[in-house]
Amino acid sequence: MAKKTLAIIFGGRSVEHEISLISAQNILEAIDRNKFTVILIGIDIENRFWLLNPKQPFLNPESPETIKLNLKKGKLVVFLPGQSKVLMGVEDKSIKLTVDIVFPVLHGAFGEDGTIQGLLKISDIPVVGSDVLGSAIGLDKDVSKRLLKEAGIPVAKFLTFESEKQVLADWHEIISKLDLPLFVKPVNTGSSVGINKVQNEPEFEKAVAEAFRYDKKIIIEQAIKGREIECSILGNGQPIVSLPGEIIPKDEFYSYRAKYLDKNGAVLKAPIKLPNKITETIQELSLKAYKVLNSEGMARVDGFLTEYGRYYINEINTIPGFTNISMYPKLWEVSGLTYKKLVDRLIQLAMERFKREKTIRTSYKRSLKATLINASKKLY
Repeated sequence: MAKKTLAIIFGGRSVEHEISLISAQNILEAIDRNKFTVILIGIDIENRFWLLNPKQPFLNPESPETIKLNLKKGKLVVFLPGQSKVLMGVEDKSIKLTVDIVFPVLHGAFGEDGTIQGLLKISDIPVVGSDVLGSAIGLDKDVSKRLLKEAGIPVAKFLTFESEKQVLADWHEIISKLDLPLFVKPVNTGSSVGINKVQNEPEFEKAVAEAFRYDKKIIIEQAIKGREIECSILGNGQPIVSLPGEIIPKDEFYSYRAKYLDKNGAVLKAPIKLPNKITETIQELSLKAYKVLNSEGMARVDGFLTEYGRYYINEINTIPGFTNISMYPKLWEVSGLTYKKLVDRLIQLAMERFKREKTIRTSYKRSLKATLINASKKLY
């Protein structure tokens, strides 16, 4: 069978730009080159798409803090609207590539929020991970928590505020509704960016100001005292769930630095020993959350297990980290699925969904015309 062209897209305007590059490096190494020809597309912070030199796509590749896109030999490219699966050079018109599938490794805003998924859908290209709706819902902590709550899935008590109504985030009114300590979070960021745990009013005011630096909407939620337990999910219509793992942060919570930059910032245990009934409850709630939030392909579902055995879903990550210390691939490895097989299966799932969606009628007029033609043939 002829090789397909797979594009890995990474970088982007998100505050998680550098982590995206590190994840992309690992995925690149795991791609089966017997099945796929790989091209690398880096998105810079100005949202320009670059076709990168596959031999040296990154500068400072060994440093999580200073890694950068290597644009010296890169070529600006765009996906052509109206021309299925075509990637073309902006300045160098000799570049014209057919892309069969895209693996987006874009954490946070402008990548995990449905934006890149929408572009690829219009370009008629299969995409690994959740579709537009699942991606948008998953990143929005406010919308996702309201949907989870509506579905009867335990979540922490929370309040939401928009930047125009920031003055309404009154400390005394909030603590009358939510118990201390509290978490203050931007709604549409991942990797704990802009998140702070607060115990008093001065900390609260500082945290609110920081959260609004990253988003126009913030969420204030009651902290759940418990163990931070995570599960990895894989699949479309019939997803499967990994064994649970545990994050034990050295600081107050699992911060951005602990997740990606400081190898000693947290202890990751995978798998963990829990009573069978509790393990089953965690897995069932994780799968339910995945389905309720319209996720497909992959996701990591995070939650908290209290000392009384109650499990609260915290959030879902539809493009989880793929770094060397990331929990998503680590949980699948201890569940019996190697990194390479995991990446291969994710690509297969994207192709399966694309094939399924091709059977869906998208134009009433075209369908009606075909029906009338077939009817007239039967008459004559």
